[in-house]
Amino acid sequence: MYKVASRNESHAVQFTILCFSDLPHLQVPLFIIFLTIYLNVIFGNIAVFLAIVFDPHLHTPMYILLSNLSVVDISYTSTTLPNLLLMLSTQQKIMSLVGCITQMYFFLYFNCMEMNLLAVMAYDRYVAICHPLHYTILMSLRTCLVMIISIWIASLLETVCFPVLVAKLSFCSSNQVDHFFCDISPLLKLSCSDTTHVNVTTYIIGTVFGIGTFFIILVSYIYIVFNIMNIHSAVGRSKTFSTCASHLTSVLLYYGTIMSLYMRPTSMYSPRQDKFFSLLCIVLIPLLNPVIYTLKNKQFKDTFRKLIK
Repeated sequence: MYKVASRNESHAVQFTILCFSDLPHLQVPLFIIFLTIYLNVIFGNIAVFLAIVFDPHLHTPMYILLSNLSVVDISYTSTTLPNLLLMLSTQQKIMSLVGCITQMYFFLYFNCMEMNLLAVMAYDRYVAICHPLHYTILMSLRTCLVMIISIWIASLLETVCFPVLVAKLSFCSSNQVDHFFCDISPLLKLSCSDTTHVNVTTYIIGTVFGIGTFFIILVSYIYIVFNIMNIHSAVGRSKTFSTCASHLTSVLLYYGTIMSLYMRPTSMYSPRQDKFFSLLCIVLIPLLNPVIYTLKNKQFKDTFRKLIK
């Protein structure tokens, strides 16, 4: 399981994912629960995506961005839950170093995509509410597609350094990852190398891009709130706010969990706490997003009825 390198250091080439080993009596119930959740995430987000694709009335920037959000939610949930289900059902919890770093990378990549998408969606709501007469110009379909392509490329550039940096670390103290997937925090905790450069990189990227996107969302909603307050009719204020309430709910859920996971020092790493917040991020948000965005949306309800018929 270990190979000896120069300077008498040992490098783990395989990891044991401890998963929920401290709950041996709950392996079967946990498998059933996570399988049910995963199927709901897949079907819920696919339903939203298909509704947008097949209904020409939903071919607007707001819904195109939402369809991309559904794809991202399916993707980053699929980087972790299928492997978790496999481990719970077979109790085979061995993962190679390459597999571990690959899983970590795609989880970070799709999380960055979600973050960037939420920022662009906030800008879309700002333009729709604060500059409705110029909406078709500022948020044309071409502009929307350019933004989506930019999000995919920017997310790639934001996260490409992490697998390179982690691959250079030595893991000689233990090969047991106290988590249910390979995340960056538990991997850094196992390393016997100096992880200062990885931590610094994490904080820089987290500050520049994470807080940067949150700032875009915050500024957009400050303008939106001021605009709504200037509407004299209470009905008008309520109707205008309802167009962005679902997005705001999604933002609060996502940023609350993601900041709890990554915006803290490695020394404060707690396996139990990280598992909890990771589950919220991986399970709760992709599960609730289709409900949040469609629950009070008449267009979606009409489209779903047509699809069912």
